[in-house]
Amino acid sequence: MDTTQSQNRTLAALLVTVGMIVVIGSALAFEHIGGYIPCHLCLIERKPYYIGIPLGVLAVVSHMLKLPVWITRTLLGLIALLMIADAGISAYHAGVEYKWWDGPSSCTFDATSGGGGGGDILSQLNDVHGPSCSDAAIRILGLSLAGWNVIAGLVLSAIAAFGAKQKAA
Repeated sequence: MDTTQSQNRTLAALLVTVGMIVVIGSALAFEHIGGYIPCHLCLIERKPYYIGIPLGVLAVVSHMLKLPVWITRTLLGLIALLMIADAGISAYHAGVEYKWWDGPSSCTFDATSGGGGGGDILSQLNDVHGPSCSDAAIRILGLSLAGWNVIAGLVLSAIAAFGAKQKAA
């Protein structure tokens, strides 16, 4: 096996896995330390990471255990697809935040509906919603977190695809 391609595949698997951990860790830090409540689309954007991180760990382990190269390449290919999907979801979310199009009905929050007065407490609990998907919680250098996630998803997808492309000799 060409050691350069093997090293490239290993590096790609490590980089994409660490990158996914950093991105999702940052989102969780904004939520739990910064006090930002994620909207419905924010939570959907996290799902590819929750699937991709274990796949990335498996890609690193499969390479370290010298399992057949196709296993590592397949895992990296799946991660590339997940991160492309995440970039698409994030681009959709960013468009909702910039008011280019409407978000799903699950993203709207109407402070005047539900919840006022005594009534049935259980039904009031069911009416609790996160913030509206159309309002960016924070913008950094002009981009919302959804916008930054588009960039992160594309970069991570490129790294995973590069690793998946590395062939065995």
